[in-house]
Amino acid sequence: MSETSQTLLGSWRERIAALRNVPPLIKIVWQSGPGVVAGGLTCRILAALIPLSVLAVSKFILDAVQAKFSGHPLPPYFWYLVAAEFGLAALGAVLGRAIGLFDALLADSFTRHVSIRVMEHASRLDLASYEDPVFYDRLERARVQATDRIAMIQALGLVLQQVVTAVSLSASILWFSPWLLLLLILAVVPAFLGESHFAFIGYSLNIRQTPVKRQLDYLRTLGASKESAKELKLYGLSGFLSGEYTRLSNDIYNQNIKLARRRFWAGSALSFLSTGGYYGAYAYVIYRTVTGDLTWGTLQFLAGSIAGASTNIQSIFSTFSSIADQSLFLTDLVAFLKVEPHVRSKTDAIPAPRPIRDGFVFEGVSFAYPGSPRLVLDQLDLRIEPCERIALIGENGQGKTTVVKLLTRLYDPTSGRILLDGVDLRDYSIEDLHREIGVIFQDFMRYEMSARQNIAVGRIDAADHNGSIEKAAGKSLADAVIKRLPQGYDQLLGRRFEGGVDLSGGEWQKVALARAYLRDAQLLILDEPTAALDAPSEYEVFQRFAELTQGKMALLISHRFSTVRMADRIVVLSGGRISEQGSHAQLVALGGSYAGMFELQASSYR
Repeated sequence: MSETSQTLLGSWRERIAALRNVPPLIKIVWQSGPGVVAGGLTCRILAALIPLSVLAVSKFILDAVQAKFSGHPLPPYFWYLVAAEFGLAALGAVLGRAIGLFDALLADSFTRHVSIRVMEHASRLDLASYEDPVFYDRLERARVQATDRIAMIQALGLVLQQVVTAVSLSASILWFSPWLLLLLILAVVPAFLGESHFAFIGYSLNIRQTPVKRQLDYLRTLGASKESAKELKLYGLSGFLSGEYTRLSNDIYNQNIKLARRRFWAGSALSFLSTGGYYGAYAYVIYRTVTGDLTWGTLQFLAGSIAGASTNIQSIFSTFSSIADQSLFLTDLVAFLKVEPHVRSKTDAIPAPRPIRDGFVFEGVSFAYPGSPRLVLDQLDLRIEPCERIALIGENGQGKTTVVKLLTRLYDPTSGRILLDGVDLRDYSIEDLHREIGVIFQDFMRYEMSARQNIAVGRIDAADHNGSIEKAAGKSLADAVIKRLPQGYDQLLGRRFEGGVDLSGGEWQKVALARAYLRDAQLLILDEPTAALDAPSEYEVFQRFAELTQGKMALLISHRFSTVRMADRIVVLSGGRISEQGSHAQLVALGGSYAGMFELQASSYR
């Protein structure tokens, strides 16, 4: 077998296999709106029977008119037939509009339903998934497919309507001549195969282009965002970025044009076969009418049936081909919804302890990020006791943030274990564990929502508790920032939406800190929480931090020794292990790596 034949056979196998995606999609569609789906299908089935009904009534009308010319009187029900044809035509028009209405309602309900499912499922997946480029490409395609398969859903309803119409019209052709029906079917097969072949090539091309399209999206964002605007102007990067965008987009454009041209010429050639099959059958019916074998009404009935059956058979093949090919695009959505997280709660998970009595213990914990052989943590032993404030320091890449990710079960250790009150962290409910931990990362989120909502995300069940939100803002010193805003706590933050007000980096950070305080968790984790604050604001925040963490566990990561020195214990990480630990005074007296780093930083202020 030639390489081309093997490729063609492989493409058909993949296309047929992809049809397995259709049943899960139908299930999702039904779940999105059972009443809308049922109403749409009923209208489509009724509309599918209209063409045959109109042709049947027209046949009786024409036969009656022909008999009238031969000297026979019109039958007494003649004008009722005329009225019936009008009624059927009117009913068809109403059903067409009803189908459009149900399609529009289904499009909205499906988009809403599947978008929520994608969001909810994405929130359950491991953090490691988001750091995998291959997974991220699939997620990006799944997001698009969540809202871009409306045409396919409508095609599923349309193909049912086309099948019912084609079957009803084909039955009349079959009654007249089975060979004519066979001719019509055979004439459209080449066009169907051709369209399917090129549609599959288009799908394969889209898959290959996904990484490049992500690059284009990134370049588009860089070229027109407030975050990059300053450097674009100062470094004159606009021409470089637009040039890169032009080069990549031209490649995609040329690939698409090449495929479109091939599809046009092949499709045009194959369409002649379908047209020839239809007109061959039509000419034969005309010939039989001219010779007197058929009446005018039968000519009208068969001509309409042949035209309708030919059109619908072609449409069935074309629509089915479209469904088969679009089902290939559903592969990522279906596969995405099947992905299960590795880090999840056990079926018999227990609630987090309230209060925490013994604290957290790392026992021989090692960790390497997926796909990397390097151990970020290597046999780490660490204890965090209740009411203890610990500062983690070390050079970049020594595992400080990794400790936080393991402590919050965003990842599980590669080896070793983490205990909470003597129980393995994996035995606790993740959701319940998270309720007892408040975390603010250096790359915290800036939600383009109101100031109140920006704080409320720290404990969403307190969104309506204005007193709690304002109290948390007072603790983080965000209240002074918010009170200066035109609409106070109801002020929209950020510039994405009209009426929004942007904040400085330090002001945003105070709002983010308020989330942690609102959470009122037993463990408070601040990962470089004051990176955007000036020295006076930083001092004020940490003076408040020292007061507010009395009686709580606190883990602080910072490069600024002016902040970490207030911790009860400072832990220095190096090579994935603890190299030194103790109070600030003890570590300075020790004269080790901490003392060296402290002296280096202190000298810059002299």
